[in-house]
Amino acid sequence: MINLTKLNGDSFVLNAELIKTVEETPDTVITTTTGHKFIVQEKAEEVVKKTVEYKKSIFMNFMK
Repeated sequence: MINLTKLNGDSFVLNAELIKTVEETPDTVITTTTGHKFIVQEKAEEVVKKTVEYKKSIFMNFMK
């Protein structure tokens, strides 16, 4: 799960496993595998970074 911010400033948590695409148009639009779209304040690069950190933490916990 990753923490993100909607354009109106509200925070929410997104299941990173559901991310299908991340685009900057110029706003960052995240499309999930279920077809939902989220427009967030974070840049695409930051969304990718948060997703990679999340997946690393899952992997590292699995390896312990």
